[in-house]
Amino acid sequence: MRDLGLRLPPARMPLIRSGRPLKRWRYVGVYGPELMLCVGDARLAGLRRRWCAVAEPGGALHESSRARVELELDEGDGVEVVSPHGRSYIWTRKQAGVPAQGSVELGGRRFEVAGEAFVDDSAGYHARRTSWRWSAGNGRLADGRRVAWNLVDGVHDAPGCSERTVWVDGDPREVGPVEFAPDLSAVAGLSFSEWCAREDHTRRGPFRSDYRQPFGVFSGELPGGLRLAQGYGVMECHDALW
Repeated sequence: MRDLGLRLPPARMPLIRSGRPLKRWRYVGVYGPELMLCVGDARLAGLRRRWCAVAEPGGALHESSRARVELELDEGDGVEVVSPHGRSYIWTRKQAGVPAQGSVELGGRRFEVAGEAFVDDSAGYHARRTSWRWSAGNGRLADGRRVAWNLVDGVHDAPGCSERTVWVDGDPREVGPVEFAPDLSAVAGLSFSEWCAREDHTRRGPFRSDYRQPFGVFSGELPGGLRLAQGYGVMECHDALW
């Protein structure tokens, strides 16, 4: 992948390529039975957006773009993928099972964070119209092994060399194409029960973004017949013009 002759992070990427603006983001999620957290930082054509959200199992959702977040992440290499998109290319690196510890101060409350994080670093020159469905989570298999997953349809989703990955005890393995329920109640052999959801419907000049990301609990089987004993994470649908 690094032999393709393309500018890829951590190298500086041009702001415009083939007429398309550079879009990049970093997303960190920590998912568990007592609390779920996501923190993000995205940039598009000079516009920057940051967010933080904490979800609780009773359905409470706390959101702010000005939360105080202190997280220590023990990151590794991750799974990297480059894919053609529109007239150009897009890149991503996904990490799962990343040890995470810290705290979040949001809405007058302090939340302690300890667990395993999911980290999504992405950048590229996406097509004007981009849509995807995505799921990330972690938990335990019925045989006690640790598991995490990254499942997607719409970007980096070629039959092979995709970003679709299941990690078992930290060992990544690519899985085949998956199908999402239109209402995000299921993906592949997993069923999803929602706690609460982040939503955004933005109209700003030539840009449009319709986004929904529910937090919740998973049950069932991951690709490869891996049966979950417990699973926590997110589903997501995003349809954008940018």
